[in-house]
Amino acid sequence: MERDLAREMDSLNRQFAEMRQQLGEMERLLQGKAEERQQGTDAGGKSNIAGTTTVTASEASDTTAHAGTLYYSGAYRGSRYDFRWQPQERKVDGLLAVDGEKAAKILAAIGHKQRLDIVKAVLQEPLTGPELVEKLGMGTTGQLYHHIKALAGADLLVQEERGGRYSVSGSRALPLLLLLAAAGDLLDTSDYIDMTAVRADPADFFGGGAPNPNPLLLALAENSVLEHRAGYCSELHLFLHEDGSATVADNGRGIPVQVLAAQEKPNAQAVLTDMRRQAEHAAYRAPGAEKGISPVVVNALSRRLTVDIRRDGHAYRQEYRNGIPQTALAVVGVTQETGTAVTFEPTRELFAAGFDRAALERRIAEWHAAYPGLQVRLIGGA
Repeated sequence: MERDLAREMDSLNRQFAEMRQQLGEMERLLQGKAEERQQGTDAGGKSNIAGTTTVTASEASDTTAHAGTLYYSGAYRGSRYDFRWQPQERKVDGLLAVDGEKAAKILAAIGHKQRLDIVKAVLQEPLTGPELVEKLGMGTTGQLYHHIKALAGADLLVQEERGGRYSVSGSRALPLLLLLAAAGDLLDTSDYIDMTAVRADPADFFGGGAPNPNPLLLALAENSVLEHRAGYCSELHLFLHEDGSATVADNGRGIPVQVLAAQEKPNAQAVLTDMRRQAEHAAYRAPGAEKGISPVVVNALSRRLTVDIRRDGHAYRQEYRNGIPQTALAVVGVTQETGTAVTFEPTRELFAAGFDRAALERRIAEWHAAYPGLQVRLIGGA
């Protein structure tokens, strides 16, 4: 089938015109709000940034009644329907005063993976029950209609007619898309919740008894050993610092730093925060432990952690506290070397004792015997 390029260009031009119109309306709305704020400034406030009013401590009480405003609009083109919304605004005070019980019911109605999958599917195109079952691989229509009932009861889904296709009404599409946008901004929170669960019950990773921080260091070192086995690492250095922290450094390829399209975060950050990678990337299992230890577990059980990566001609660094990034993965220099260095301080509440140097030396002797081409050095410690 030949493409009608002229028709496609006309369609794109119409879309751009619509977008320009919406941007103009949003700009006029924001300009009006800015003028209102400026009038308030002229009446007695002091402005030092465009659109921002600075008040004195004596005037602060007059501003607490208005916490701010959210402005939004949008357009969404599905397979059958187009949705467009004029610029809107919501006072933050009103959002914070929303009925908590009712809001919880709404969130509960869609706070389920299969229900979210249903909503996302019908946002793209109206679908019948059997089509949803097939597309989402739900197995039975009974399982589907259990969730459909909850969504329809919350007025989030509508059906064309009995037995017809399900869709999201135009009035509900924007709020649902905004909710998905907000959830997207908070996706990393789910990782930190999982990491908190690791801190709450670390016994599965240490084989009983009082947790010893050695397995954390060995887990990172085993990843370097895997790099050696793959033919990319010839040196491994383990440093035991006087403040109770440790560093594992190698001259391997360096953890990949490219941004993962599906997660919008660097691969290195996913390695250190995504608990879904735990089983797949757990290179070390402590004797008697039920689960192996991956870098994300090391991060979860560390009071602070810094990763330094050398690859692609650059040096990168990122810092963490209790598993949560404190900085972005940033370029901090240039280098022709490659490798990864992770410095971490085990959480003191979980690890009363320090690293056992003698046990580490025994493990290093095993590596020397198994991998004569890998140079391993242990530096520091009593």
